[in-house]
Amino acid sequence: MNDPTLSLVLVGLISIICQFVAFKIKLPAILPLLVAGVVAGPVTGIIDPDQLFGDLLFPVVSLSVAIILFEGSLTLRFKDLSGHGSMVRNLCTYGALVTWVIAAPFAHFALGMSWEMAFLFGAIVTVTGPTVIVPMLRTVRPSSKIGNILRWEGIIIDPVGALLAVLVFEYIISTQDALSHTLWAFSLSVGVGVGFGAFFGYILGLLLRKNIIPHYLINTAVLTVMLGAFAGSNVIAHESGLLTVTIMGMWLANMKGVEVEDIIEFKETLSVLLISGLFILLASRIELNAILNLGWGAIIVLLGIMFVARPISVALSSIGTGLSFKEIALLSWIAPRGIVAAAVSALFALKLEALDYAQVELLVPMVFLVIVATVVIQSLSSVHVAKYLGLRAPAPFGFLIFGGGKFARLFSKELINQGVTVTIADTNWETISNARMEGIPAYFGNPMSDHASRNLDFSLFGKVLVMSPYKQLNPLVTYHFSHQMGKGSVLGLSENERKKLQSHKVSESYAKKLGLFDDCITYGHLTTLVNNGAVIKTTRVSEEFTFADYKQEYNGRLLPLCAIEPKGKVHLFTNQTTIDPKPEWKIISLIKHQDSELSQQTGASSLDTLDS
Repeated sequence: MNDPTLSLVLVGLISIICQFVAFKIKLPAILPLLVAGVVAGPVTGIIDPDQLFGDLLFPVVSLSVAIILFEGSLTLRFKDLSGHGSMVRNLCTYGALVTWVIAAPFAHFALGMSWEMAFLFGAIVTVTGPTVIVPMLRTVRPSSKIGNILRWEGIIIDPVGALLAVLVFEYIISTQDALSHTLWAFSLSVGVGVGFGAFFGYILGLLLRKNIIPHYLINTAVLTVMLGAFAGSNVIAHESGLLTVTIMGMWLANMKGVEVEDIIEFKETLSVLLISGLFILLASRIELNAILNLGWGAIIVLLGIMFVARPISVALSSIGTGLSFKEIALLSWIAPRGIVAAAVSALFALKLEALDYAQVELLVPMVFLVIVATVVIQSLSSVHVAKYLGLRAPAPFGFLIFGGGKFARLFSKELINQGVTVTIADTNWETISNARMEGIPAYFGNPMSDHASRNLDFSLFGKVLVMSPYKQLNPLVTYHFSHQMGKGSVLGLSENERKKLQSHKVSESYAKKLGLFDDCITYGHLTTLVNNGAVIKTTRVSEEFTFADYKQEYNGRLLPLCAIEPKGKVHLFTNQTTIDPKPEWKIISLIKHQDSELSQQTGASSLDTLDS
């Protein structure tokens, strides 16, 4: 395609389509992106990245990887390590070295790579992929400990693997005193990367904490400073910029008094676009013949990486960490490669091609084959492996409540008092602040965002309750989690659909999800009740004091909210459910002050629903 504008737009359109397809089939987006890239590139020739970008291809790929790593490192808070930091440290240091020294001989003997190219390949495949690990963890539902280890490893090991690849590359291209040249390059890269990252992270954090940067310029300023630090670091020490941006993001994430949520939300959008575009562009450069020419040796290399290098790496890294054999086994199985492995292999392939280095044509196809194989095999099998090991969390009974109003906070506190896991999510800082002051776990931001998917443990939640006043956002949250968590997993408060004009009514499928507690219980109605003194109480029913006795005692002042079985399972009262609480069940209800009555409509509706 000769028109560069049309080519760029086409890359964007294909990216969005692939992300949507991945969302629908619930697989990492990398798979449809790679397929689309191969079809658009070597199969049809629609997209030619070298012709499209020319000499700018290397800088574009390099800057894109920097933004992706910076966005990921902004989510790394040291408090999340909570006792398993040693495992992450081990995996990202000598664990990576173990993978490197095992993968390289497999590539040398099975593919006939020179030792130099084999060790470069081994360095590149030490990195795992946070962009594919996070959606995999949502499906697998391992313990939070295992999930955090994998998430931290996926982000921290990216610059480590890239730095290791830089050292091998420097050794390859050095013409004399290769060892001393490599050691000097290593010292310079680490020193510059850590120094620049800490310095710019601290300065930027200081500017944000003191509100020196105008709010509307924050995202732009952070992006520009980060790219400046990346470029400056690379000028002094080749490829040290990836380490710089990782340290910089971690510094900001853990600096006291610095809020990074808005920055993360902006970077998430940018990262999704960049990841999608990069995969398509890089995949479109692959020559199909190069993959076919790898032969059966490629299968041997894959088996060596997945069944030899990774298990040995994890086993050695786990010494002294207290992890069980089953936890080590699960960690050994989940190690998909992602965008950084693809990008770094492409970067060094471009450099070595310019130097006319032999066997460089084997590097990118083999790396992409490792990416596809690990993502496909582990995505399809990890759930079964976790089940077999007994490490998959049971179906959760907890609640994610969207909306932090007064009623939601009262209801959450009572659920927590009864041992139910609850987290409130809201985009309003005041309501989140109030929830946290009352001891309720809370997430500030959009619960549909990628940031939420990384920072909230969705394996704890069995249902999402939409109880916010945001009428434009409520349907989006409802549909998002209905798809993510399945039918019947999302319930919302009524919007008085029966009273609306026909032209203003929502779809029937959405309306069926709006019967939480009862047909006529709206956000405004609950707010009015609690402001007028209504309280939430828990009552245990028994053979002597039945549910019917309980309703009769309060005589119209009672709105049952949920019933809790002795084993902890929670049943919500809705306009479409019939609950018959057994002896020893607990009933959580909203009880209006004795001085006034619930409206006859509400009281009658509630009791009629329960008795039906």
